[in-house]
Amino acid sequence: MSHKSIIPQPGILNIAPYVAGKSHAAGGNRVTKLSANENPHGPSLLAKAAYIEAAGSLEAYPNSSHTDLRAAIAMVYGLEAGRIICGAGSDEIISFLCNTYAGPGNEVLYSQYGFAMYPISAMAAGATPVQASEADLHTDVDALLAACNARTRLVFIANPNNPTGSMISEAEIARLAAGIPEQALLVLDGAYAEFVEGFNGHAALVEARDNVVMTRTFSKIFGLGGARIGWGYGPAHVIDALNRVRGPFNVSAAALAAAEAAVQDVAYTEKCRVANAQWREWLRDELASIGLPSAESFTNFIMPRFESPEAAAEADAYLQTKGLVVRALDGYGLHAHLRITIGDEIACRAVAVALTEFMKGARA
Repeated sequence: MSHKSIIPQPGILNIAPYVAGKSHAAGGNRVTKLSANENPHGPSLLAKAAYIEAAGSLEAYPNSSHTDLRAAIAMVYGLEAGRIICGAGSDEIISFLCNTYAGPGNEVLYSQYGFAMYPISAMAAGATPVQASEADLHTDVDALLAACNARTRLVFIANPNNPTGSMISEAEIARLAAGIPEQALLVLDGAYAEFVEGFNGHAALVEARDNVVMTRTFSKIFGLGGARIGWGYGPAHVIDALNRVRGPFNVSAAALAAAEAAVQDVAYTEKCRVANAQWREWLRDELASIGLPSAESFTNFIMPRFESPEAAAEADAYLQTKGLVVRALDGYGLHAHLRITIGDEIACRAVAVALTEFMKGARA
């Protein structure tokens, strides 16, 4: 739909809107949503209590500098509070980066199966998104470096990656950071970093270089997807620039309070990580035993491979008849795969039973 005289900036109408994971299924009395990589256990009780308490002061503007949350993040992760920026999900930090560093005539580079918001945010800023091929569903550093040129301004990769669940080594990330053009920033999306035991999301590399930024979110392991809050960590010159485009009250007071409590509840975060790892490996093994292999995942989802795109679509439809909503990956070109969020024990067992039935020939 367009208007004859009120016209968006060039390229805006070429953007295909982001499609979120489905929440509903036609079949089943009880719908189990396993399509958006949400924490099945929800946020910590401390985070919930902080959110509820914040509701008593909704008339007041939030702290525009996010001082308390940045201090809490810095304390838990051993970072410098002054180099942290908060946003309405890490999506907003990605948007800030594109609007600050890329525009018409510039290129934003990302890995083939990277998060869909990278090209969307690039196009919204007027820049050209450029995709680099992957190798066996893993980020290919050589392909990314080969795609860099004088127009490259940002290079986005997620490590671990969504939707593949794969991860590349610290050495490969460092090689990429050292090899990109001098005018470019490397952005390391760490939305799933907390699911990897002992992993700091490459924070040390961010501190060692002036061309690397890390983004993180409270939407995954912390269970605050509905609150819309995330953060970034980078060189002082980058954070200063991003704060100049950030709205003064871009994160609500309730979200700030919940996130501050959530990040400090390290025992609950670890409990969620351990449970996720247990049931991720269980479900991966169960599906592999019935002919649905998936690569090793470092996240809170797995991506089983079916014999054909048709089989994957039929399996998706069959799961929906059981009230199990997973994520089809046609938008990523992974037509023979489904992405399945790791739920609680009940959800994982239900998926295993349903797909076993499907593989034995019970199809909708």
